[in-house]
Amino acid sequence: MKTVRRLVYATGVVALCAWVLVPIYFITLGAFGGRAGVFKWPKGVLPGETFSFAAMDTFLRIEGVAHAAFNSVIAASICMALSIALGAPAGYALARYSFPGQNLYRLLILLTRAFPLAILALPLTVIFIRVGLYDTPVGVALIHTALALPFAALISSSLFMGIPRELEEAAWVFGCSRVQAFRKIVLPLALPGIAATAIFAFVISWNEVFAASILTVRERTLTAYLLTVLSESPLHFRFAGGFLLIVPSIAFIFAVRKYLFAMWGIANR
Repeated sequence: MKTVRRLVYATGVVALCAWVLVPIYFITLGAFGGRAGVFKWPKGVLPGETFSFAAMDTFLRIEGVAHAAFNSVIAASICMALSIALGAPAGYALARYSFPGQNLYRLLILLTRAFPLAILALPLTVIFIRVGLYDTPVGVALIHTALALPFAALISSSLFMGIPRELEEAAWVFGCSRVQAFRKIVLPLALPGIAATAIFAFVISWNEVFAASILTVRERTLTAYLLTVLSESPLHFRFAGGFLLIVPSIAFIFAVRKYLFAMWGIANR
């Protein structure tokens, strides 16, 4: 039975890695393989003779790409900060306090994601024009925060529930206030989960295209800009754009990967 379990576990890990890495691999081949490499079959392990930076260089020289990437970074950073600032306290309250309708409240948090964003497009556009947030990265970041906040609250809640309450109570006994106990005891232990929440919010904002396309005209994010610019472009330029979208997310995940690994240790205690 142990051998079967290990085999099933290894098969699942391999399948999951393939599910994530194979698309990235083909996008990379398309981005650096040139026009000939895109249509070459079977694909090689490396681009080989067709390897070229021409598509990526041409793509990066397109007017507006750098500005759109900067807007995406601003929107994703604001979304990440707001999701942590609002989601972590909400998750702490759900984990530490009992109140009537607590389970219903959790369900309602998730149901906010079931409401179609397309229905809100026109009202949001009108409101944002009136308050001066239309066609700004801040306005896009607020919408992305609304998309990421429910999951941020639930992820934070699960993490705080895994941190023993007795640690806080011991800090209270030794003279710490609630705020001090949270800052000195709970927060350091919660950093892995907060890092996971930050990654989730960043990736949601970076990859979101519908709201960014509706709420911007000149100050588009990179996804919305690429949707407009690359709609009629050759296929290898589209792969170059896809590769540029993937790289920041992967780099951000690698930057905080130690917190993600630590999170599993906290969850298993």
